[in-house]
Amino acid sequence: MARWQRSRIKAMLRIPAVSLGLALGVGAALPACAQEPAPPAFEDFGLLAEGEATTEEELDEIETDRDSFTPATTTAARGRVILESAYSFIDNKNVAETHSFPELLLRYGVSDWLELRAGWNYEIGGAGSPVSGNIPSDFEDEAEIEAEHRLLYGFKSHLTTQDGWQPHSALVVQGFTPTAGEATDTEMSAAYVFGWVTENEWTWDSALRFSTAGELEDNFNVWAPSTVLKVPLGEHWKVHAEYFGIFSDGRANETVQHFFSPGAHYLVTPNLEIGCRIGWGLNSQAANFFANTGLGWRF
Repeated sequence: MARWQRSRIKAMLRIPAVSLGLALGVGAALPACAQEPAPPAFEDFGLLAEGEATTEEELDEIETDRDSFTPATTTAARGRVILESAYSFIDNKNVAETHSFPELLLRYGVSDWLELRAGWNYEIGGAGSPVSGNIPSDFEDEAEIEAEHRLLYGFKSHLTTQDGWQPHSALVVQGFTPTAGEATDTEMSAAYVFGWVTENEWTWDSALRFSTAGELEDNFNVWAPSTVLKVPLGEHWKVHAEYFGIFSDGRANETVQHFFSPGAHYLVTPNLEIGCRIGWGLNSQAANFFANTGLGWRF
């Protein structure tokens, strides 16, 4: 056989070998490509996955609404109950001091985003209590001592979860019906609360309350903005500083009250919190001083 014929046969045999090598190489590369990680899920970007919500259960510790005038942005977890109670002393200007207790609030988590609320309170003194977390029913300037019982009921709904500049937020809607005392009208309040938690676990929450109010034949509205900064100190302590104001709207004699309030609470267990806050009025229409102490228990 001639040399050129042998070279041609070798070239023809080399073509299938090269094709087989390419095929084996591609086959080996395909599993490696299939094992490449999938694109990150939307949860990894801080977005809310279906069925998730922000509740105090996610924090694995109780977070009460009584800890500050500004409510928490969290709700009671599904099937959990939070019991809150406190006592407030208010040193009023020109009238007798006010005592408010037991400021009882029962919160029950119906779902991951909704809680039902019920409570009861007793107040006695020369003026309503603006520092107990409830809007006072009056701003009387008279020295007469009055006592009032009120039933509280309503709900709290989680609205948004923090995602970048989007805050945690919640809506609180409550009714107040007198069970004893001179007042007979049922009043309502609604509060929108929002805030952010930083990487070092500092919490900055703000709220805007609106409520109906009245005394005798004078019916009016009340606006109450507030903002609070909460800073953890170790695993059990947290301190805060807060401003809140109370402004009547449509009252015959308008009232404006400003307060500054520091406070602290101690986490005895993940389900039990005790705390205290004090404060001072910042203008002539506000109370001189107040003190509030209480607890929260989750079960």
